[in-house]
Amino acid sequence: MAIEKWLAITSVGLFAMFAGEMISVYNFMIEVPDDFEFAQAFEANPKIIQFISIGVAPAGVLAAVAFIMSKHYGSKPIGGMIILGGIILFVGMLVTNSMLDRIDDVYLTDAVRFTPILFMVLSVPVILVGSYLIKHKKDRPRKQYF
Repeated sequence: MAIEKWLAITSVGLFAMFAGEMISVYNFMIEVPDDFEFAQAFEANPKIIQFISIGVAPAGVLAAVAFIMSKHYGSKPIGGMIILGGIILFVGMLVTNSMLDRIDDVYLTDAVRFTPILFMVLSVPVILVGSYLIKHKKDRPRKQYF
């Protein structure tokens, strides 16, 4: 398997990891026990920045590198994996955004409110890049007769 396929596979995994991390931290903010000491000092902003830096940022870079490596000849498997990563990101952020109304006002910050919307918007270019790779056909090499 070519390196760009492995990069696309890794980006799908990182997109899924980011969606899972965000869902889990939002779920934590919904179901915090009252006697939990850490809950009084918990701030979501550093966690969200950490999840962005170890999840979606490398996933976006890997998807972009896989696209750049295969854009000249097109690739249906790589394009499909990039589309899958964008869909996973969109669905994960949609679930996260639906959890906002159940989070206590103590934990609601701008990062908590706007991160799901931001990454739902950013998942659209990821899906478009993947669809470009699927639609792009290989150029037939011209034969040199002379």
